[in-house]
Order: sequence, then C-alpha cells, then structure tokens
Amino acid sequence: MTVFRHLSVLPDEVISFLEPEDGKTYLDGTVGGGGHSGLILEKAPGAILIGIDRDQAALAAAKARLSANSELVRLVHGNFSDAGSILNSIGIRKLDGFILDLGVSSHQLDTRERGFSFQQDAPLDMRMDTSSGETAADLLNELAEADLEKIIGEYGEERWAKRIASFIVKERADSPITTTFRLVDIIKGAVPKAKWDERIHPATRTFQALRIAVNSELESLELGMRNALDLLKPGGRGVIISFHSLEDRIVKHIFREYAEGCTCPRQFPVCVCGKQPRVKILTNRPTTATQAELDRNQRSRSAKLRAIEKL
Repeated sequence: MTVFRHLSVLPDEVISFLEPEDGKTYLDGTVGGGGHSGLILEKAPGAILIGIDRDQAALAAAKARLSANSELVRLVHGNFSDAGSILNSIGIRKLDGFILDLGVSSHQLDTRERGFSFQQDAPLDMRMDTSSGETAADLLNELAEADLEKIIGEYGEERWAKRIASFIVKERADSPITTTFRLVDIIKGAVPKAKWDERIHPATRTFQALRIAVNSELESLELGMRNALDLLKPGGRGVIISFHSLEDRIVKHIFREYAEGCTCPRQFPVCVCGKQPRVKILTNRPTTATQAELDRNQRSRSAKLRAIEKL
C-alpha cells in the first residue's frame, strides 16, 4: 500500500487565522493525513479536535499522526457536508473554529489505482470514498452525451466540452471506457492540437470535471460551509482553502451572504427586514502561497485561503 503523503498548504496562514487555544473545539472537515490538525494541536495541545474525511486511507494516516493527542481527537469517516449531524452524534453542539482544505490530496493523485491522475494508467475511479458511489467510468459509459457535455463544460470550464463529449460517446460505442490513458487519448483526439494550452495538459479540465461530479464536491462544499458556519460560536473563526475558481466562487459568495446586513431598499426610512451580519470577513482578497512555500510545494500555487469570524 502507498504510504500516505500530503504536504498541507498555507500552514502558517491557517494557524494565524484560526488562533487555536487549549480547551476550545475545532473541526477539520477534510482532515486528510492530519496536517492542519497536527498544526492546530501543536499550537494548542489541549484543544478538542474532530476530523472528518471520506477517504479511509486518509483517516488511517491522520490517526497515526495525531496519536499523541488521541484522547482529545475524534476521527470520523464521512462527508463534511454532514458536519451538523456528525457533530451532534458525538455530542458537539458548537465550534470555536473550523478548517476546510478542499480538492484532491497529493496521496490521491499519486496512488495510481485511485484513478485521479491523467499521468498514470489506472482504472477510472476518482471516488474519494472507495466504499460507495459511482466511479468516473460509470459516468463516462452511462450518461447521455448532453449530460457529459454539461459536466465537462461547467465543472471543468472546458471550451471543447461538446466535442470531447461527442468523442467519448463515439468511443464507448466500440467498448467501455475504463482506464485513464484511454480517456486521455480520447481527449487528445477531440481537442485540436493547435489549440492545446501550453500551460496545462489537455486532459486537466475534463479530469477535474469528472472528479467533481463523482464526488459531488460543489454540493458538499455549500452544505458543509453552511453547517460549519451555523455551528460557530461568536468569535469563532472559519478558514477555507480552495484550489479552483468554482470552489472559490462558492466560498466567496457564501461568506458575503453571511456578512451582509440589512437588505431593505434604500428608500425605506427604517429597516424592516431585521437582517444582521452574522460574520466578519477577515480576507478581503484571498491569501495565497508565498514564494518560499511555492519553492517547496508546487501544488500550493493554486491555493486560495479565505477566512471569517463569527459575530
């Protein structure tokens, strides 16, 4: 089995915004190998930490990494979109802080059999939770052409979505598409070589789109954010790290929604909506990696951190 390896991004910035303290309760909704959780417990060894992840390999790695604080750590196999019910089931009613580190981990990308990477030939799986749900191959071979085009266009922001979906449907008529390299070849055939972007592999956007669809990532993000924000105590802080524009757009809009006050028309002499800001935004612009971090971890180049404080 591949050793779990993942270098957490923006570690100093996460701790700076969260300001963890002993005796307080924190949620790491995407605990991964326990990188950010470990930093929280280094700063506040007496903090209570709940870690959630869909990936059993990640939970095993987190358990090993956080074993010194095992009495104060609860690790749960699940989706952070269910944070409210998960925390309620273990007797946690409120949080002092939370961290969501979105996207795919280095371990998932580097583990060939998971099928996340277009750089290794493997079964087209892409599930973060390998115990249930449809795989990327299931979607490719079962969805209608229009649905494939929508997924690739919307989740991958791929300008060649229509052509790629058409080529996929044509190819699967001969035999099911089950491996990453076969899909890569189909995409390369669909996108005119003269139009390839020199900065990224031609399969990047389609693989991103399929991964998002397989794991319902955007829906999980919105549900999980609202759960975590509602659970925060006054003065509690939330930190979210996203890795592409679709995620960052959702984070920005929900933070703004919670930070908004009165929405009455300007001509109203007094407020009748009664709406009050629920959070204060701590990052007017997203925080990104320093050059020093980029030098040691290239996968941090697309990371964007946004943070809020509950009012």
